[in-house]
Amino acid sequence: MTAPTLPGLAPETVAAAAPRPGSRAARMLMPRSVDVVKDIAADYGVCTRPVSLRRTDLDTGVTEVIDMPCGATQEAKCPACAKRARKLRQQQIREGWHRDDEPDPGPAPATEEQKSLIVYRAHLEFAREEAARAAQWDQVADLDAAIDELEAAITTEGLRGRPAPPHTTADDQESDDGKRRVRSTKRRQDAPDLPRLPVENRTLGRTFEGREGQVFRPSMFLTLTLGSYGRVHTDGTPVHPDTYDYRRAAWDAVHFPRLLDRFWQNLRRAVGWNVQYAGAVEPQRRLAPHAHFAIRGTIPRQLVRQVAAATYHQVWWPPADQLVYDPAKPPQWNEEAGGYTDPATGQLLPTWHDALDLVDADPDAEPVHVARFGVQVDAKGVLAGTKDADRCVGYITKYLTKQAADCHQITTDRQRAHLERLWSELRYTPCSERCANWLLYGVQPKNTRPGLKPGNCKNKVHKRETLGLGGRRVLISRQWSGKTLADHRADRKDWVKALLGITTDATTAPAGSDTIRHAWELAKPTDDDVPPLAHRILRAISERIQWRNQLDTARHANQSSAASEAGPGSAGVAAREEA
Repeated sequence: MTAPTLPGLAPETVAAAAPRPGSRAARMLMPRSVDVVKDIAADYGVCTRPVSLRRTDLDTGVTEVIDMPCGATQEAKCPACAKRARKLRQQQIREGWHRDDEPDPGPAPATEEQKSLIVYRAHLEFAREEAARAAQWDQVADLDAAIDELEAAITTEGLRGRPAPPHTTADDQESDDGKRRVRSTKRRQDAPDLPRLPVENRTLGRTFEGREGQVFRPSMFLTLTLGSYGRVHTDGTPVHPDTYDYRRAAWDAVHFPRLLDRFWQNLRRAVGWNVQYAGAVEPQRRLAPHAHFAIRGTIPRQLVRQVAAATYHQVWWPPADQLVYDPAKPPQWNEEAGGYTDPATGQLLPTWHDALDLVDADPDAEPVHVARFGVQVDAKGVLAGTKDADRCVGYITKYLTKQAADCHQITTDRQRAHLERLWSELRYTPCSERCANWLLYGVQPKNTRPGLKPGNCKNKVHKRETLGLGGRRVLISRQWSGKTLADHRADRKDWVKALLGITTDATTAPAGSDTIRHAWELAKPTDDDVPPLAHRILRAISERIQWRNQLDTARHANQSSAASEAGPGSAGVAAREEA
């Protein structure tokens, strides 16, 4: 009896498409249970790589192992923690975007005790100066010790920072090059001038009155982009790779954070008030960084474009137009000479400060690089409570949980070649004064030391997965929401506790007690009281499901109670809001 065949398919094709039941090929088509566990853990927000802590009750001596989330912000490490971090950033952006009150009321006035400590610090400073003039160095040492003790008391009393910088000796005052380098602050001739106003101590923008007397306080959504390095296809790859300016693209990526800082400085001086922002930096399809920002208040678009066109960042470093040495044969450390020497001649390379002295001595010297924004500046107004506002928040945080190189899928050989070419340029681009790549340009980096390897600098800008975005990808001004991330986490925790009716925390000591009830220590995975990771994840999944059910029950009960108090017509409204 012959096996049945599908119409249009040969018997051998059917056999290849359907492995024999019970065979290894059939088993390989089945999903792995451990992978299913990880997927379910990600769905319910369970950390798959928790940190185990052992908590000991000092009263009873009972110990238990508690898993804490790893806190990763990248999906590749932990999807649940990355998703939680993204939601926290979204909450932070929403709370600060359309505020109608100042988030930072300013510090409280100093108390009389605090003022008396500062006055005493002034007397000690006067006495130290008199002792130094009289060359009474033993008294100077005693006064320095008294100043240190007093400044510790000043901090304990509740004052921020130090009232004055610490005193230094003559050896400490001398820097590495013995002098402080000062660059001219005169604007470049090729950059347009900007209006400059005194910056008022306020963070709120203008309000507008509607036809029926309604007051609107719009805000803005801004996108800043770098200039062009050559024509590109729709997939971001260059049309002419041989003429695409990869060098400038790499240098712009490394110095993009400093360019953004200059933009906000210029914008605040141009508008005359302390503009607050919250945004993120991410790569475009061409792999060049750009930034999306939510701005509190509204600014004329023409002024925003004018500030972007006039903003630049100059890099005053030694010349770095082309490599002097082959990366395969870099300069080597010479212990006797105390530095790196030429591999062919054995001559000591110029130090970092010697190279800068040559730049300072040249009246026609130009910065090694000037970073600027491109002509594309997208700015639009956004009103609070609209779908457009929620859409912009999601757009800002769209790629926060991904590495820069993973924000856009690389599927073609042309895209892979473009990424590799940019990364190879970033690999040998100097990132700072102490970067080992300076050896390839014939200059010893600042504070040089043995063991430097050009092309292997530890800074994140050189890594393939960051593509030059080595700093913080989330940029939020200090007076945005008036809260830190820890404050926003506490707000979410308090909201859940209030919804569930929890008023006390049993794990803390009684109010007003200074007694420490628990002792914490890190538990190793090999400890006897630490269960296997799979057991802990399964238990956490069950616990998370129960928590979610309790939270949903409390939320629905709260909505039903509110609807019954408001009247019979509010139940449908509550249902629509929940949907």
